Amino acid sequence: MNHLIGGTREPEGPPTRARPPQEAMMNHRLFPKCAAGAVIILLTAGLAIGQAGRGIARMGGVVVDKDGKPVEGAKVTAVFDASGGSTFETTTDKKGDWAFLGVGTGNWLVTVAAKGYLPVTVNTSIRQLDKNPKVTIKLEKQAAGSGVVQDEATFLTLEEGNAFFKDGKYDTALTMYDEFLAKNPGAYQVLLNIGDCYREKGEYDTAIEKYNRLIEQSAGDMTMGKSLGAKGLAAIGLCFMKQGKLAESQDYFKRSIEMAPQDENLPYNVAEIYFSNQNTDEAIRYFEMASQIKPEWPDPYYRVALAYLNKGDNAKAAESLEKFIKLEPETERTAQAKAILEAIKK
Repeated sequence: MNHLIGGTREPEGPPTRARPPQEAMMNHRLFPKCAAGAVIILLTAGLAIGQAGRGIARMGGVVVDKDGKPVEGAKVTAVFDASGGSTFETTTDKKGDWAFLGVGTGNWLVTVAAKGYLPVTVNTSIRQLDKNPKVTIKLEKQAAGSGVVQDEATFLTLEEGNAFFKDGKYDTALTMYDEFLAKNPGAYQVLLNIGDCYREKGEYDTAIEKYNRLIEQSAGDMTMGKSLGAKGLAAIGLCFMKQGKLAESQDYFKRSIEMAPQDENLPYNVAEIYFSNQNTDEAIRYFEMASQIKPEWPDPYYRVALAYLNKGDNAKAAESLEKFIKLEPETERTAQAKAILEAIKK
């Protein structure tokens, strides 16, 4: 699911992570028969535990403008990044503060919308046993050439479109996105959402047309143009890959990363695409690129470990899992990582 993205996020919290495609299957031949079965059961159980998004953790933060002044009355929506996950909503107080209680472990998409500002969506990772860092979200004032949500009603239309997309109701999502764009013609970012709908419907030419429009309009956006342009290029690459045009897809993935070389999410997402398409070597290359850009981010180490397992390189897998465990010592995924590590060291 894509969201309109703008503004900046302070670096104190966990790094932004865009949502990956479906989990790739592990190669059962890598483990002794009983050990492999145990690991796979653990992986599946871990995913099931996190789906509801409920727990005992607290998630909170502050919304400020570019000068660091609090933004009161901003709508904050947190959605658990998994199918059927929980949703929390609130508004910021006079100090710009917001908080949710009863939050579960995992990745959460936090969207902030306030009148006169660009909407912002960030991804934050929540843990149960540690104190979760404060999420500081900085909003940018609307500007010419930048996408703007003009009122809450149209923002709700966008949210409805995202919900329909998540449920696979792409035609209905398109109706919502088109309605949103008609009311907010400057909010060109929604072309990414529209393109995604056509891509999932298998209408690749139309999807690429929408992505190219996004890229063209992003050129005049000084606030978030590079980030959105890079996302558009990567989206075109995915369309080509789905059509089996590997050379074209690789070219667009490369151009995407070159446009925004400091964005660790771009190579991570490209790696996920390759991994879900059984191109293990390319997946490994891009996962490692993401970890080089953001060495303190645990996710690429975990995912590249699974990729190395699929390749049969247990030594490299163990090395990556050990790095992951150091960075994320107490979560459901940590238990999974430790189980895999124990199995491959036997």
